[in-house]
Amino acid sequence: MAGASVRDFEGIPDFPYEVESEDGGARAGALQTPRGRVLTPCFMPVGTKGSVKAMSPERLRGIGAEILLANTYHLALRPGSETVRRLGGLHRFMAWDGPLLTDSGGYQVFSLRDTVRLDDAAAEFQSIYDGSHQVFTPERAMAEQAALGADIVMCLDQCPPGSAEEEVLSEAVERTTKWARRCKRAHQERNGIGTDGPQMLFGIVQGGVEVGLRRKSVEKLLEIGFPGYAIGGLSVGEDTSLTMETAGLVASLLPAERVRYLMGIGDPGGVIDAIAQGVDMFDCVLPTRTARTGTAFTRGGRLNLRNSEYAVSSEAIEADCPCTACTTFSRGAIRHLIRQKEILGLALLTEHNLAHLARLVREAREAILQGRFAAFHRQTRGSC
Repeated sequence: MAGASVRDFEGIPDFPYEVESEDGGARAGALQTPRGRVLTPCFMPVGTKGSVKAMSPERLRGIGAEILLANTYHLALRPGSETVRRLGGLHRFMAWDGPLLTDSGGYQVFSLRDTVRLDDAAAEFQSIYDGSHQVFTPERAMAEQAALGADIVMCLDQCPPGSAEEEVLSEAVERTTKWARRCKRAHQERNGIGTDGPQMLFGIVQGGVEVGLRRKSVEKLLEIGFPGYAIGGLSVGEDTSLTMETAGLVASLLPAERVRYLMGIGDPGGVIDAIAQGVDMFDCVLPTRTARTGTAFTRGGRLNLRNSEYAVSSEAIEADCPCTACTTFSRGAIRHLIRQKEILGLALLTEHNLAHLARLVREAREAILQGRFAAFHRQTRGSC
């Protein structure tokens, strides 16, 4: 385990973040965590229930993954955060010795909005597993994440749909602010320590695509003070033309010395666009979910390997990709595995899509460091 000094930010752990280079709005940096350095920009593979689907820890390391994400809502219900703690914490549970981030469950509250009851006190809903009545408060979100023991933890927030009216968005900003204050207090009461050591707490900016509300959300979170900030409430059904515009606005309002995380972005074009807006970290289930439909990310766009045109193709998915799928199997062979629902086919495409994104953000980082990101952005975006 690589060591890193942990600073103090108003009574909660603050992992050092350094911006190494800027090129336009894009940034290349490094986040120093107790479990190793995370070079940014970076994409975080998602292990919703404690596992990145079809990927072993060794393969994740092999594609260059430095940090993973897991889901507090799902793990709190199955197998339970206390069970994970008793089994040694989430790092041991996932057999992953690198940095981990857990979300707070706020997005799951959004996805259950037809059955959830929300007020300033808590979010109440029925478990998707057994129908049991569940109450998520900011304090519970912090307690669950402390028991899980991830290195980076998130405040509980209210994430309204992209189609929400301004009144609903305004209410979500107010509630997210109140919950952020309670999350920070609960985190401070534990001295920012979880099952596996210090935990860095991120606040989450809400406000839909309303400029005034986004500014208000940022201002209020800055008043509370967090060592890192996430941009939430995007890619939830809003007009896609406003997604990056809003992300760029929020990034420009956040402190330059604080790491920035855009939640729920995982398509290659979107990731590159977000890097151009000054965002450092990303996550999404899209690469793994897309792989399970038989679709591969490539430099020339997406390939649907279920199509008959690939039945006798001896080509690799991408000739210059170092993943197992591309160095070992042909398109035709992978098509056969996918169509026959062979687990190996899903695993190969999953590895490829994650490797594609990992390579993309590494190349973006190099372009920033070399002062040629604008050209890289144009060239890459045109082929996504």
